[in-house]
Amino acid sequence: DAQESRGLGDVYKRQDLRRSSPTFGKYVSVELSEENKRQFFIPRGFAHGFLVLSEEAIFTYKVDNGYAPQAEASIRFNDETIGIDWPVAESQFILSEKDGHAVSFKDAEYFE
Repeated sequence: DAQESRGLGDVYKRQDLRRSSPTFGKYVSVELSEENKRQFFIPRGFAHGFLVLSEEAIFTYKVDNGYAPQAEASIRFNDETIGIDWPVAESQFILSEKDGHAVSFKDAEYFE
């Protein structure tokens, strides 16, 4: 589990990867900003990603476990199965190398 907050504006998404869940494959979108002071809880078994809408963003994480890089994975931000409605054009995205090699939702690792 993780709880995240931001010091500067951005949009945050989370997606349920638990096969046994009635919300499997669905996502939720929330804007976190310095102005609205919202935080976002990401339960175990969820994917999460973000799009920074400001010049910079400061991430603050509260987690219940240590960082495990071997457990990291990426799902394509523009996967057609998920159909996320991002607030900017794809041509404006700057992807990390890891996200540039992300798998499709159908090829992602799921949880029970």
